[in-house]
Amino acid sequence: MTSSEAITNGETKKDEGSNDVFHGWLATDATSPMQHGAFTPKAWRETDVDIRVTHCGVCASDVHVLRSGWGETLYPCCVGHEIVGHAVRVGSQARPGIKPGDRVGVGPQGYTCRRADCDCCAAGMENYCPRRVGTYADRYADGSGISHGGFADYCRHDSGSVFSIPAGLASADAAVMLCAGSTVYEPLKEHGAGPKTRVGVVGLGGLGHLGVLFAKAMGCPRVVAFSRSAAKREDALKLGADEYVATAELEDWPERYASTLDLIVCTVSGTGMPLQGYLGLLRPKGRFCQVGIPEEPLPSLDAMTLVLNGTSVAFSDSASPGNIREMLQLAAEKGIKAWTQVRPMKEANEAVADMEKGGVRFRYVLENPSDDEAKVE
Repeated sequence: MTSSEAITNGETKKDEGSNDVFHGWLATDATSPMQHGAFTPKAWRETDVDIRVTHCGVCASDVHVLRSGWGETLYPCCVGHEIVGHAVRVGSQARPGIKPGDRVGVGPQGYTCRRADCDCCAAGMENYCPRRVGTYADRYADGSGISHGGFADYCRHDSGSVFSIPAGLASADAAVMLCAGSTVYEPLKEHGAGPKTRVGVVGLGGLGHLGVLFAKAMGCPRVVAFSRSAAKREDALKLGADEYVATAELEDWPERYASTLDLIVCTVSGTGMPLQGYLGLLRPKGRFCQVGIPEEPLPSLDAMTLVLNGTSVAFSDSASPGNIREMLQLAAEKGIKAWTQVRPMKEANEAVADMEKGGVRFRYVLENPSDDEAKVE
């Protein structure tokens, strides 16, 4: 969509006084429901791509930002950073390999500088670029505007953060992999998950269930899923976990599983998390990687546990572009299918509320109507 035209419900309409107008679900404060309305995307740059959104996953990050849980949010805000759709406008200086009509996706980074003097970008670690701009609720340093996410009909992002979606990978599955999948794939890859790595995955939700799927796809011989109750035991085993531990129902789990794992990927957070118990599950030189981002401080830990075992605690943020491309290709080749529940985009508020209640197995994906469906409505 270009110039002063906006497409709403399948019809092209003129919005007077605006060069570009998209429509989506906008939060105006931390407590009110999102309202559907018009917004102005960032100013167009020839490195950008406009995407007609078909699918967008609902991430816990969306809830944190909607509620200003990680600090005051830049309102009005259109969240959603698990975006899949079709490129409808491609800038003349966009990265090679994207053309109008291509199925593409965007994850948590909407822009990275990719400058030669940027240590992170030069090393292929764009997800840690100090100049990066989040896919939504973030301000572009060049004055081009505010970033907006995928709870919308269209979105606009820098082409360096736009990924081609492999054939054979369903759009709903690809969407959740762009954040949830990449967030667990990155530590698995960077910490050497493979045929000799025994992996623990803490939390069996949107991130954790993909952690189990990818750990098994990478050939890990033993994958243990941890959750508080036994409610998700059957789900974990169906996903491929070799064992399931309900930490609130098995008193001696720290002793029973001590020194049995090489890598733990932790997708949960909170002051009540038994961090010390998890650290004791690591074998010598093992690693505990925290990917769940808390609103409160993590529990304290006894450094002696780490010192005497040579173990370490690491943190990880999303994934590098190279690892995201690799993850998407692996998912297509191995037929990895996320557990998703697809809902109409118009149910954005209900999906967020239901996600906060914890009832989803394991990820909501919002879907826009096709052009034909929109015209009927």
